[in-house]
Amino acid sequence: MSLLPSTDEILIGGVWRPPTGGATLPIENPSTGRIAGHIARGTASDIDDAVSAAHTARVGAWGRLTATERGRLLTRLGELVRDNVEDLAHLEAADVGKPLRQGRADALALARYCEFYGGAADKVHGETLPYLDGYTVYTLRVPHGVTGHIIPWNYPMQIIGRSLGAALAMGNATVLKPAEEACFTALAFARLADKAGFPPGAINVVTGLGEEVGAALAEHPGVDHLSFTGSFAVGCLVQAAVARHAAPVTLELGGKSPQIVFADADIDRALPFLMNAGIQNAGQTCSAASRLLIHRSVYADVVARLAERYRALKVGPADQDLDVGPLISAQQKAMVQKFLDVAARDRLNIVARGTIVPNAPEGGHYLAPALLADVDPNHALAQDEIFGPVQVAIPFETEDEAVAIANGTPYGLVAGVWTSDGARQMRLAKAIRAGQIFINNYGAGGGVELPFGGFGRSGHGREKGFEALYGFSTIKTVAAFHG
Repeated sequence: MSLLPSTDEILIGGVWRPPTGGATLPIENPSTGRIAGHIARGTASDIDDAVSAAHTARVGAWGRLTATERGRLLTRLGELVRDNVEDLAHLEAADVGKPLRQGRADALALARYCEFYGGAADKVHGETLPYLDGYTVYTLRVPHGVTGHIIPWNYPMQIIGRSLGAALAMGNATVLKPAEEACFTALAFARLADKAGFPPGAINVVTGLGEEVGAALAEHPGVDHLSFTGSFAVGCLVQAAVARHAAPVTLELGGKSPQIVFADADIDRALPFLMNAGIQNAGQTCSAASRLLIHRSVYADVVARLAERYRALKVGPADQDLDVGPLISAQQKAMVQKFLDVAARDRLNIVARGTIVPNAPEGGHYLAPALLADVDPNHALAQDEIFGPVQVAIPFETEDEAVAIANGTPYGLVAGVWTSDGARQMRLAKAIRAGQIFINNYGAGGGVELPFGGFGRSGHGREKGFEALYGFSTIKTVAAFHG
């Protein structure tokens, strides 16, 4: 791809160079299981250099730009992303394994994040505050300084957009550590940012292993704010590391999100949302609707109609652009298979599965999506984040029971409610413990403008929309006495 003349370099202070020591890591194509390239294996020394370069940019050329100028650069970057949608989509599909149309959607989402935050950069204002006679008091919203960004492999482009877009709009200088499993679009994004004219050091990218460069970034005392998206277990380690230098952290850690279907719902409209929100990106989505709570009076009908859809699903390589692609790795496939083994052991009712196409490469990490019915809400498959194309259907009798089941996991990221009863819509929107509630739709994370984040094991802090701008900045209060 023209966007990636080299993948085994890191970007520090505007210079592409090999990592300290010159080591590389192989990158696997999930659709084939074969090595697709190599990335630089960065080191803690490289993180030191990147943080230093970011600090230099923050007090230098990047920090001297006005908010309007920052916005223009982001807008220009969004235009370049749009100009390169096909290249970016193919990179993401090959790197992550998702169907090409999902890669295109992610590239367009990245462009939209750049556009949104480009337009918002000069629209974050302070306030004047009433105080004592003889004083004028006002607040300024200022950047943290240097922000660190550790992103996962499932949606690299989207999470780069929502994380770096907001941080850059507020004037922070950034250090990005992409997941070692999927780095290609992160590197391509950085090259497009070069072309857009971002000053050296505003965006730094260090690839490598999480336990090496990710840990070094989280522990670095020069990082003034850290954003992490990933698992609950790693998120706890990251938060503990950041706490050692008292920096704030935004954590987005996954979920076990429900969709609740009442008897008065528009079932025809709901059906594609019910399934697609569970199988998108092979279920490797933090906001995947992995639990389907269905009123008993329509339960059998809805499950039967969903089963028909499941049996029609085709699974295959990314470039065939089918319904579902492979899982990211053999390890991830094995983790999901363990849940299905537990389902078989406990004799859970697997009512339907998709089909892996006959010509799918043998080395690819394919797993047929599975729909399970009549699952106890307390069973592991209804409690734990599977991160694969597995959905469980659970019947309920009353509204209170539906809310209790919906809130009955340690997570609280997203929920969907399907009902034509307006009062019920409002009651459930208040009662369900989740960061986003979709009524008669399900956005699996929602639009660029919509604040996103969770409760409990789903993390804390908010990304997307203007809330992200507030998170990537802090308030300075100025109290002037003038008599």
